[in-house]
Amino acid sequence: MIDLYDLSIQELEDLFKKIGEPSYRAKQMFDWLYKGIQDISEVTVFSNELKDKLREIAYIGRLSVVKKQLSKDKETIKYLFKLKDKNVIESVVIKYRFGYTQCISTQVGCRMGCAFCASTVDGIERNLTSGEMVEQILAAQRDTGRKMSRVVLMGSGEPMDNYAEVLKFIRCINIERGLNIGQRHITVSTCGIVPGILKLAEEGLQVNLAVSLHAPNDEIRSQLMPINKKYGIKDVLQACKYYVLRTNRRVTFEYALIRGLNDSIHHAVELAKLLKEILCHVNLIPVNNVKDQFLRPSEERVNEFARALQIRGISTTVRRELGSDIKAACGQLRRSYVSGK
Repeated sequence: MIDLYDLSIQELEDLFKKIGEPSYRAKQMFDWLYKGIQDISEVTVFSNELKDKLREIAYIGRLSVVKKQLSKDKETIKYLFKLKDKNVIESVVIKYRFGYTQCISTQVGCRMGCAFCASTVDGIERNLTSGEMVEQILAAQRDTGRKMSRVVLMGSGEPMDNYAEVLKFIRCINIERGLNIGQRHITVSTCGIVPGILKLAEEGLQVNLAVSLHAPNDEIRSQLMPINKKYGIKDVLQACKYYVLRTNRRVTFEYALIRGLNDSIHHAVELAKLLKEILCHVNLIPVNNVKDQFLRPSEERVNEFARALQIRGISTTVRRELGSDIKAACGQLRRSYVSGK
């Protein structure tokens, strides 16, 4: 059986052709899907006969909400969704003054093994399909009654490890018939999969690229991120320069500040030297306490680190803490649900 949310317009046209229907039916189906319908019976422009033909080969996927948590300030909502195969994934909706941003998952779990990330603790179960990514947005829009204006692929999973489905998802939500979310309002995050960055640079897209850097040198980064042993900082930054060259888009470097490990002024100076020739922005993230060995720096140290970058010409902000009271960091809610804790 085919989940209709997994199909592009072209693939829907092929499906309708297969059952002897004209191509305009595919466009109608696509329009209704992106209105957020949950059953084929809701497509009122289709005859009962056509609906029956569709049901024989396809269905409309639905995510069920297992758990929903609202932060105390009511600006962050965390969802735990159950998939058709009973796996669970997370998604977070954040209210900003400019609209609603949703952080979605691209995999069930993650294989990358980053030491401070809860998503990767139990490894990976499987990739999500493009339709399952779309359904996260539609489910949140149904629940909140709000349109998501920005999407960040920064939940559980490594987007570049599920490249084909992620690319298909981006194209589907970008087109006017889809969710009409502008490419510049879509951010793809990666821990530094160099071939994926280079490939994305050639797609002709204008999406934002966010790279998890988290260290100013290979020694520290390899402690935190096993992927660094395959793609070191030099290779990652070279790929980022190529991305900027091909897209003229600024790259964001995510940097989790960990007390006593990567948060000294010396580290800030080292980082500034690395990034000085790249069109970029640094997003400093005081670490969430996922494992006892990682401690959050003091607010004073965080601000000093930021200033050290800024005075050296590196655009830098400190991420506003959102949803800490509802385990909004990647993987925390899913892990507590799966482990029963």
